[in-house]
Amino acid sequence: MSVAAADIAQAFREHHGTVLARLIRLTGDFDVAEDAVQQAFAIALTAWPRDGVPCSAQAWIMTAARNRAIDQLRYARRFLPRAAAESALENLAAAVNEPADGHLPDDRLRLIFTCCHTALAPEARVALTLHTLCGLTTEQIARAFLLPLPALAPAPKSSV
Repeated sequence: MSVAAADIAQAFREHHGTVLARLIRLTGDFDVAEDAVQQAFAIALTAWPRDGVPCSAQAWIMTAARNRAIDQLRYARRFLPRAAAESALENLAAAVNEPADGHLPDDRLRLIFTCCHTALAPEARVALTLHTLCGLTTEQIARAFLLPLPALAPAPKSSV
């Protein structure tokens, strides 16, 4: 594993949950936030070996993820209720004024409470928390629950 790949793997372990929690709070949308964070790490796989590892990996990932989320929301604005998209875009624009030291406010506790909402079954709460905050895959969570993968995997989305 190259130095940049090892740095990206470490950045994922250390910062995935923090950046994801922040984006979920800013956008109000799990899907947009998860897609944006994954795209940011995919971009890092190309950029970091070429440009070098940034001084603040967390700030770099957050900026890249925020930019991807803005792109997604601008595109989705055509299909979403205008107020929802505009509100999320305003939150993301306001996040540009975060502290210059590269440290993000930690929104993980808020996300834990969201993942552990009483409307969800206890097993779903744990699985959602492990996936969202710890970055575990569905396969890893299924193994932890001693379940076959199809029992835990989400049902395919209908195209209707």
